[in-house]
Amino acid sequence: MYLIALCDDETEQLHKTERMLKEYTESRPKADFQVECFENADALLCRIEDASYLPDLILMDIYMPDKMGIEAARELRRMGNRCRIVFLTTSREHALDAFEVDAAQYLVKPLVNEKLFSLLDRLLTEIGEERRRYVLLRIEGTVQRVALDDIIYCEAQGKVQYLHLADGSQCMLRVTMTRLVEMFAPYPEFMRVGVAYLVNMEHIECISRQEIRMDTGKKIYPPRSAYQAVRERYFSYYCGE
Repeated sequence: MYLIALCDDETEQLHKTERMLKEYTESRPKADFQVECFENADALLCRIEDASYLPDLILMDIYMPDKMGIEAARELRRMGNRCRIVFLTTSREHALDAFEVDAAQYLVKPLVNEKLFSLLDRLLTEIGEERRRYVLLRIEGTVQRVALDDIIYCEAQGKVQYLHLADGSQCMLRVTMTRLVEMFAPYPEFMRVGVAYLVNMEHIECISRQEIRMDTGKKIYPPRSAYQAVRERYFSYYCGE
């Protein structure tokens, strides 16, 4: 599922765009996204900064009284958020500014289904392809894109998780292991081991009853009762079952 944020101070336009997105899903049954609406830029920024809300795509008006869309986009980029932003506007005046904040597109109102739908087809396809290679994580107050291949394993320590990366570094995540497992569910190479570990099977060098040795030299010591399930899951993954 993708998360799409709509931000427009004109309520009528906000609902119109929301209806167009609903029409898009009706014309493309496989499209799977959730839409959240915001009537000003500050509300959107607060939602992203204060909660675990990481939209994949933002459709945002440029001209808003509290904060211009371009200014809001600059703040998002400073926060480390690299999501795709599409600006909606009645003028092309800020096209260059949109380019500077790495906007995905600049659509002139009034919106029409043909242009919006074509854009969504392209952007959602791009996002889907990237999701196969990266995961967005909130690390130390910023949203960062982490390559899946760089993740060796994640270890739970109390209420935080420590992500161990291929370069030897580690990052602290303030999220439960249950939530982390849900986030990595689309990626079959990740296997939960006991209650404390989430392991990238691509980096496993060998498995024994006592330990799992990773290709970086790191060793994981799962409960012995987990050995049989871990072994079967590992073999199933590599046998393509």
